[in-house]
Amino acid sequence: MNGMAQALLTPDWPAPASVRACVTTREGGISLPPFDTFNLGDHVGDDPLAVAENRRRLSDTFAIQPAWLKQVHGVVVADADPAVVAEADASWTDQPGIACTVMTADCLPALFCNRAGTRVAAAHAGWRGLAGGVLEATLDQLGVAPEEVLVWLGPAIGPQAFEVGLEVRDAFTAQHPQASDAFIPGERPGKLMADIYRLARIRLAARGVTAVYGGGLCTVSDPRFFSYRRTPQGGRFASLVWLQP
Repeated sequence: MNGMAQALLTPDWPAPASVRACVTTREGGISLPPFDTFNLGDHVGDDPLAVAENRRRLSDTFAIQPAWLKQVHGVVVADADPAVVAEADASWTDQPGIACTVMTADCLPALFCNRAGTRVAAAHAGWRGLAGGVLEATLDQLGVAPEEVLVWLGPAIGPQAFEVGLEVRDAFTAQHPQASDAFIPGERPGKLMADIYRLARIRLAARGVTAVYGGGLCTVSDPRFFSYRRTPQGGRFASLVWLQP
């Protein structure tokens, strides 16, 4: 338990005292390789008993109830409910002790709260979800004025590792022409390197949300995190945000 607690990351953002958040790493659990050790994904082929124990440790460490999701790279935002595994890629709550939770292994986790410290949300944004509007949908469900929103961008695939096709750039620039700034030519013909953090900031700014923190941690190059691109058969880490009971 202590190993897991020590391995957790705490987001560096000016959230109100009533808002708590954390990001898990690969340390502190009981899963065997290649899911070693703190895998929280129950859909990647790991021993279900190990996943259950890892999730129990997470819940017990903070005395919270994580609301797990069945993530599908879409834009549905669920009401966070620990009793229901919703098919969604984001959740929100105004209920203390319930943790909005997303799992990733290269995709972008985004945590939200309002300045009053009464509402929180979490979103899972791969490029498809990001282009589809999952961040905007989360803002809509959060239901507060843009200037009242704080966002923290968690560990994701970095711009030096995120090689994409031209269609990805086109999907973003069709909505926000300035998104072209988030792409540079790749080493291979017809490929680009994408900055998913910049893309998220552009889309949030277009909705009036400019208090955006985090970014800069690359899951591919940082061995503390699971990375699908680095190790296709591996686990998932979680990003959580909740209101203190």
